[in-house]
Amino acid sequence: MGMSKPRIVSLLPSATEIVCALGLGAHLVGRSHACDFPLEVRQIPSMTRPRVNALKPSRTLHRSVTKLIEKVLSVFEVDAERLRAAKPDFIITQHQCEACAVTEKDLTDALAKWTGSKPTVISLAPTKLSEVWASFGTVGEILDLGWSGRELAEQARERVEVIAERAPPLKDRPTVACVEWLDPPMIAGNWIPDLVVAAGGRPVMAKSGQHAESTTLGKIAEASVDAMVLMPCGFDLERTMTEGREFLARPSMAKTRSVRDGRVWAVDGNAYFNRPGPRLMTSVEILTEILNPGLFNVGYQGIGWESLADR
Repeated sequence: MGMSKPRIVSLLPSATEIVCALGLGAHLVGRSHACDFPLEVRQIPSMTRPRVNALKPSRTLHRSVTKLIEKVLSVFEVDAERLRAAKPDFIITQHQCEACAVTEKDLTDALAKWTGSKPTVISLAPTKLSEVWASFGTVGEILDLGWSGRELAEQARERVEVIAERAPPLKDRPTVACVEWLDPPMIAGNWIPDLVVAAGGRPVMAKSGQHAESTTLGKIAEASVDAMVLMPCGFDLERTMTEGREFLARPSMAKTRSVRDGRVWAVDGNAYFNRPGPRLMTSVEILTEILNPGLFNVGYQGIGWESLADR
């Protein structure tokens, strides 16, 4: 990197968490509107804003986002003037999901009119848990903290391995459906199946490394899973609980085995599961606590997860 005080703009919540975990939080001079952790980053100027109202009901929000993407329009707007004023040496973004965060293309458009030296753009797109851990090293290397990045990645691997070693034998593991969007329903993919396996479950209707799959209530019911975890992208625990009750009240869902047996949970997807960053370590612990009551008790109930049984 060759500079003692790099100026960094992170337009991706998970990347902001990585930068802070590497000890470079004080070097952040800009963030996205969605970057909210650690809490101190909320004081950093925001460089983006959404073009849709994220508080709309799930189906309405999905339609709004889909319409923008179909028109080849960005879901988010980058404030090019504010970004230029921040004078960043590095900007971190992603090229994985147009609906989730500012993309590399959005940033390219914002940088088009810049003159002189342009910042180095770091674009991330991990799809598997191993790739998430590897991204810590990637960011560290580019920011001249390769050792710190590799150390953070190794800590993550070891923390998950300790949990995985205590998981029950494969034949005793429950089948688990992780729902990433409620209306229309989508099954979580990418690194989520890896988290389920590490926590002692068997992921259903999803494969590691594949993007979220659209499905139907009927197909979820037909899968007859032992357990269901609701983790809508961008929803905190309270909102997931509220919309989760409506989701489970639908006739096809109310009759499923997991609902009848009281094995349905809501989690804080926005803070944990949806972000490919350091808190995926906590996500594994949350799933482990959910799927193995009595065996693991790490104290995340009410903070990271809650039961939807009889609610």
